[in-house]
Amino acid sequence: MKILDGTDEASIAEAVMLLEKGEIVAFPTETVYGLGAVAYNPYAVAKIFEVKRRPHFDPLIVHLDGAQRLEEYVENIPPDAQRLINVFWPGPLTMIFRKR
Repeated sequence: MKILDGTDEASIAEAVMLLEKGEIVAFPTETVYGLGAVAYNPYAVAKIFEVKRRPHFDPLIVHLDGAQRLEEYVENIPPDAQRLINVFWPGPLTMIFRKR
């Protein structure tokens, strides 16, 4: 495993390249380090389940670049959830939705 600095453009570009190739990366969030992959790449998602030794029926967290992208990934956003999103995103609020 290669460790990237993550604070310079070259490191970030390399992480993006790895993600685009279907690899997984570790990254810091507001609360913990997470493992990341491209959510719409089934092979990359399978790697996450394998590395974490997690049953395939357990949900994964999907990090988005903005709340407007949520509709691409979930079936429905209830009004109460939308109000929480409006108040707390971006920020350390995890919500569970049914995927599309």
